[in-house]
Amino acid sequence: MVVTLSGGYELDDDRGRVDLDVVQTFLAHESYWARGRPRELVARSWAGSTRVVGCYLGDALVGGTRVISDLATFAYLDDLFVLAAHRGRGLGVALVRETIEHPDFAGVSWMLRTADAQSLYARFGFVETPAGAMERPAGRSDGAPAIRDRLPRR
Repeated sequence: MVVTLSGGYELDDDRGRVDLDVVQTFLAHESYWARGRPRELVARSWAGSTRVVGCYLGDALVGGTRVISDLATFAYLDDLFVLAAHRGRGLGVALVRETIEHPDFAGVSWMLRTADAQSLYARFGFVETPAGAMERPAGRSDGAPAIRDRLPRR
């Protein structure tokens, strides 16, 4: 799928076109949510995503996002970015729209995290969750056994 935008920009969900060096440089050096993320982890996370959408000016990747989903009930929008030189042109809005309105995700419940773009996502019906939400961060080191190790053996 290629979607033509104004100003010569386009969106494309061809994974082979994504320049992971651009993605990793942005995430590791400019994002607040993935600062320091190594290239190997970026490559693995984008390869394992259900869908990726890149934003291009010519052949140059200038933004993108990825989705983690079961394609039935749940989808998580992650790593949405637009390079600084290309902001203010509606590219973030176009990325969100193309991603969440894609037919593969019809009827799923969406989640995401943001510290600074609530107004962008609110346009698409996202609301902030109550403080009672729970999560288990990566790298848990509390020493507790995994749940499978606490279940009775049969």
